[in-house]
Amino acid sequence: MSGVVETDRRLGARAVETDRRREDVVRSHMPLVGHLVREMLARVPAHVNRDDLLSAGYAALVAAARGFDDTRGVPFARFAAARVRGALLDELRGLDWASRSVRQRARRTDTARQELTAELGRTPTIAEVAERLGCSPEDIESADDDVQRAVVFSLQGFATAGADDMVTEPSAGPEEMLIRRERTGYLRHAVDVLPDRLRAVITGYFFEERPMAAIAAELGVTESRVSQLRAEALSLLKDGLNTHLEPSLAGNSKDGCVARRRSAYYEQIATHGTLRDRLAVTGVDGLTVPVAA
Repeated sequence: MSGVVETDRRLGARAVETDRRREDVVRSHMPLVGHLVREMLARVPAHVNRDDLLSAGYAALVAAARGFDDTRGVPFARFAAARVRGALLDELRGLDWASRSVRQRARRTDTARQELTAELGRTPTIAEVAERLGCSPEDIESADDDVQRAVVFSLQGFATAGADDMVTEPSAGPEEMLIRRERTGYLRHAVDVLPDRLRAVITGYFFEERPMAAIAAELGVTESRVSQLRAEALSLLKDGLNTHLEPSLAGNSKDGCVARRRSAYYEQIATHGTLRDRLAVTGVDGLTVPVAA
């Protein structure tokens, strides 16, 4: 009987020691959560609550400490970062990306752009859209920025944290990893076949994180024109990727030269590479992203 008691005592002491070590690991890696939250807040609309993300991140850190297996040879910080990023994204998926007023303005702006495009036979300028809506160009740019942050984050979902991070995530099986790799490849190819100016804006603004003024000077246009090109490129990327990966979410283009150009672009994405090429792409050069939406 005494032997059983002694065994129980030792097991209890061992469990307490394990819990203490886990607690120490969690405490020492709490700054990692703060860093990942700050990184994500820089890429989402301003109304996203920091405390909500921190709470989700800390919970994921605790879960990572409980599920960590040091025999796999993966550093805990790396393992935990993948788990925390995933938890932050899950938290963001449950949030409304934009307030109702922002969404209403975005819909009005899109409608005005479509009407002007049909009337003018070209993409309207921000000033023309603002005049149609009876507001200032700055109001249009501000609304576009809020919506584009959500779009960019969604697009960045196609570029995961990389194959190594996937391997350390136990919930990601081989099939899911292949799907992620394929999406990453589609994104890379979609960027590659953008028209020259649009590709220059996307590469400079998002990949190289250059100031808009520098991009405008390089292209010989105004910052407002760069903002317009950015919006056009993001719309093309979103619809191009959805056309091949989520057809039900793809925008429906009307007949006309604009629709034909967009269709030609979608076709270029498909023919730019093979499935093997897309699976060979493990990231999007220069683009720092958490994970996917």
